Amino acid sequence: MDSDLELALRLADTADAITLDRFRAADLRVTRKPDRTPVTDADTAAEDAIRRTISAERPDDAVLGEERGGDVPESGRGWVLDPIDGTKNFSRGMPVWATLIALTVDGEPVVGVASAPALGRRWWAARGAGAWTSDTPGGEPRRIGVSGVTDLADAYVSTTDIQTFAGLGRREHYLRLLDACWESRAFGDFWQHCLVAEGVLDIAVDVLASTWDLAALMPILTEAGGALTDLGGVSTFAGGDGLSSNGEVHDAALAIIGR
Repeated sequence: MDSDLELALRLADTADAITLDRFRAADLRVTRKPDRTPVTDADTAAEDAIRRTISAERPDDAVLGEERGGDVPESGRGWVLDPIDGTKNFSRGMPVWATLIALTVDGEPVVGVASAPALGRRWWAARGAGAWTSDTPGGEPRRIGVSGVTDLADAYVSTTDIQTFAGLGRREHYLRLLDACWESRAFGDFWQHCLVAEGVLDIAVDVLASTWDLAALMPILTEAGGALTDLGGVSTFAGGDGLSSNGEVHDAALAIIGR
């Protein structure tokens, strides 16, 4: 196994131990950041633990994390961390949340891990090595791939919260996409994109997303045969929004919901 992927999986193990211990804890501390999004003591503890290991084992690598900041370098190596993607779910006792860990080289994600211990699932990929999933802990790895759906009329689509579209004046765009597709749900956050990589969904839309929300998911999607772009069609995890798909219906979805 690639040594960077092996490290990323160990980082996910470290985070899982911390986050699962605090999940549904009676004394969980929840505060709000300036943007009014919640942050828990588990978010900060998990990110700090991951950073300590990176500092010890890859001391020259840059780190960007949701809670402690940093940058993704345009050249060289950098880690992108979301200690708990789905903190609202986590703080309410809902099991749909994950730690997201990406390694970028010269600004491109080459390793990605999404670990959702309360769901008992993990997804990962490294460039050229395929995309994989397993049941945690200790499940047998299974290679994953996107669906073969080629027509929007047969596509299964998911988003996060439609109110976000409304707040950005794009509600009608999403409704038009729903009308063009077969079925819709709102699985949200990391999970919908991992479900695209597994071939369960065909399209997932984030109308508002940060770098750490998407960086780890890009290798998983692309190694599974799919695509992740911003809503302008650019292959990036840093465009402020995201559309993932099986690749076959990507352009058709962008034609409706793109910017």
